[in-house]
Amino acid sequence: MVDDVASLVAMTPETFRKERNIDARILHEVTEIDLKGRRVRVRRLDETKEWWESFDQLMIATGALPIRPEVPGADAQGIYGVNTLQSGIEVRQVVDRQGPKRAVIIGGGYIGLEMAEALVRRGLEVALVERTPQVMNTLDPDMGELVSEALMAVGVTLYREESLQGFEVGKGRLQAVVTDKRTLPADMVILGMGVRPNAALAEKAGIVLGERGAIQVDERQQTNVEGVWAAGDCVQSFHLVSRRPFYVALATVANKQGHVAGVNIGGGSAAFPGVVGTAVSKICTVEVARTGLQERELQQLGWEYVSGKIEGRTRVGYYPGGGRITVKALAEKKSGRLLGGQIVGLEGAAKRIDIFATALHAGLTVQEMGNLDLSYAPPYSPVSDPVLVAVRHVAKSI
Repeated sequence: MVDDVASLVAMTPETFRKERNIDARILHEVTEIDLKGRRVRVRRLDETKEWWESFDQLMIATGALPIRPEVPGADAQGIYGVNTLQSGIEVRQVVDRQGPKRAVIIGGGYIGLEMAEALVRRGLEVALVERTPQVMNTLDPDMGELVSEALMAVGVTLYREESLQGFEVGKGRLQAVVTDKRTLPADMVILGMGVRPNAALAEKAGIVLGERGAIQVDERQQTNVEGVWAAGDCVQSFHLVSRRPFYVALATVANKQGHVAGVNIGGGSAAFPGVVGTAVSKICTVEVARTGLQERELQQLGWEYVSGKIEGRTRVGYYPGGGRITVKALAEKKSGRLLGGQIVGLEGAAKRIDIFATALHAGLTVQEMGNLDLSYAPPYSPVSDPVLVAVRHVAKSI
């Protein structure tokens, strides 16, 4: 949908230098951190030249890596992990120049679903393989079913409860995807199996790791080593609802953590209290949103909870352009404290998740939420917003 790649670049190295007085060196890789010597080993990729660079303060923001399956043929040409702008550009160039006809997506998370939409828009025949019963496993199964229906409605063929076994390869190039139930011919494969923290460099240096192998930091974003900081997709967070360590790879979280680390490195004082796991996505016309804990997580914690789900419309029924919306809310059984919210619907649905996210940060109960003074006008909402209808429905069970 975006023709000019340059419009996706927020800041170039030249802009960093001229406007921020920051020496941003691209095509340079840090291969080793020497904490005792307070230095890092740097390799310039286009010259294979290496040297040591000293530091007073060190910021680690190495991000995440796409999970690649350990199956036969996984290194073949035509298999792509999409986790950076450059990797997205490469897939776009393949579609533009090579004209693939059949694509298979492995995994039904955010990247997998968004890539499925992008490839359908480009006219490819798209199949998606997911090992669980539903796509989008950050939603409860009943809400994930709505997303599955939306995918199939735009022409994506879903193969659920199927596990990847390997890839058929000819002359080093992908030919087909092999699952435990079938073989799917493919010109290209997109890996949407999630990401893992890119923390090997920090671990090798002796920096303590935490949840899912992410770098452990305090609320100031400092590691266990004085003057060594970390932020972004390589870092562990703290979940404000479960009150436990938590790992999530989202741009909003990375931005906040980076800001906090920068303030502290610069001599100021800032803290990042944690996250509630808020995320939104779009699959063609369907908007998907979630925040807080889902039923599976509550069951693992052993918490007693109640849930409620309602179906409504994003606008007043008589007003043109509205669409269906399904809202689900989860609350603590005894106290009524909100624990999570999920939304699937048409235009105007997803950003309502911010009401749930704000309530989670404030520790509101569903009873308190039912009295929130939300805005109303026919172009934007029914008189009682679907979020309010959902929390009032849950409140009746408490």
